[in-house]
Amino acid sequence: MAHADQTAPDPATPVRKRRPATPEESKALGHPLRVRILRLCLDELTNKELAERLGVSPGTVLYHVRRLVDVGFLVPGTPRTGASGALEKPYRATGETWWLDSPLQDAEPAAAHAPVQAFRRELDEAGPESVRTFSRFTLHLSDEDVEELDRRIVAVLDEFVATDDRRREHPRYSGIFLVHRPPGASGTAADTERGADARRADTP
Repeated sequence: MAHADQTAPDPATPVRKRRPATPEESKALGHPLRVRILRLCLDELTNKELAERLGVSPGTVLYHVRRLVDVGFLVPGTPRTGASGALEKPYRATGETWWLDSPLQDAEPAAAHAPVQAFRRELDEAGPESVRTFSRFTLHLSDEDVEELDRRIVAVLDEFVATDDRRREHPRYSGIFLVHRPPGASGTAADTERGADARRADTP
């Protein structure tokens, strides 16, 4: 078992500050396929491997990969020999997107929704057994309350992201924090629903 300071962030660990996204960076994140490529490239993958995982043509993947490389969200790895014997170049995500401040805030609706589309597709592919924990909630919030809730949640995530290198031996998890206005929302009573450790078959 790992030591406690390897499995939880140290409050004293310096956390990077967010910076504004450039217009090119915002555009690069405004497509669900590019968001999925970034997530897949947490492990080094070649253009061919990405195409197979995503179910699209290598040419389509290469176009999106080049956009991500141009803005520094992907970096090429050391070329390696593929199954056919040809050299193939793998790509790895830099993790820089996490430290951008609201990169899609001013994007068109379709582009702003790209990360949500990508996450839904990833969750569908992983299946219901992949869900470890969830919290579904309804709250009454002012605009200021929404900003404060977001600030607090993201501050906790920042600490875990900044110290993630210490937990590389543990399984990888993925998630999303999202607050939206339901259609026809009115002043109804708040309700919450929690699900924890939905999958315990592989845990002691």
